[in-house]
Amino acid sequence: MNRKIQIVEVGPRDGLQNEKVLLETEQKLDFIARLRAAGAQRIETVSFVNPRRVPQMAGAEEIMAAQPPADGFSPIGLVLNARGWDRAVAAGCAEANVVVCATDGFGVRNQGATTAEQMDTLAAIVARRQAEGGPALSVTFSVAFGCPFDGEVSTGQVVALARAAGELGVPEIALADTIGVADPWTVRERIEAVRKAAPDAVLRVHFHDTRNTGLANAFAAVEAGVDVLDASCGGLGGCPFAPDATGNIGTEDLVYMLERAGFATGYDLDALIETARWVSGLLGKPPAASVSRAGGFPTTA
Repeated sequence: MNRKIQIVEVGPRDGLQNEKVLLETEQKLDFIARLRAAGAQRIETVSFVNPRRVPQMAGAEEIMAAQPPADGFSPIGLVLNARGWDRAVAAGCAEANVVVCATDGFGVRNQGATTAEQMDTLAAIVARRQAEGGPALSVTFSVAFGCPFDGEVSTGQVVALARAAGELGVPEIALADTIGVADPWTVRERIEAVRKAAPDAVLRVHFHDTRNTGLANAFAAVEAGVDVLDASCGGLGGCPFAPDATGNIGTEDLVYMLERAGFATGYDLDALIETARWVSGLLGKPPAASVSRAGGFPTTA
């Protein structure tokens, strides 16, 4: 099997944003450097949020400034609003990932804005980028499979958002299971519906393993034709504004599953495991990802 699956590493952002232990900027830079050495080419490195609200994300500009340019490497900054876009542009991000919450309940608590207001912000960012230039753009629709405050999220809700983003010309659309409630059958159905609504956009998926369905959902997405998936080294992750939202699927777990089946990811599994154990040690806990606990197979001497 020669199919390439691109894994966007989100450990330095989503992985760290809910941790009680605050890493120093130099430790974050070391984490990013280790991930690059393990094969990560797209890394969500920072979030342009107010550090008083999310202190784990302090130092965004310093971290972005320390990313040396290199062929094939793309540091990504998370953007929630116009101020975040301004900071991403000033920091020289290669990519900006704009987050839009699929529900008002989550949007107001997480970003202080309704879904409609966030879509207006996305449209304004697209217009500014067209007029002024700026980073490559993607959008992630958070809580696209279920919301901790508003409950079930319908396919129709997600399709309407994806269609609007597609009409704006956003080149990449991600569906995020922010609280880990999706199942593989819903994942397939939602991907097929979104693909019809935004046929020109690259689709990406972002799964949390809160209820032990993360890898099954990743499998369903790959089977449905998705070639870009988010993952977090060590299985780190969670949302400060979502109750009991635990980690993302582990990058090493996803790499192991895909490469065992013959897909190409470009990652060095042993280096990922070493990095996961290292960063988990800094955070004072064992890795959540199974492969970092058990090791790969066949084992290497």
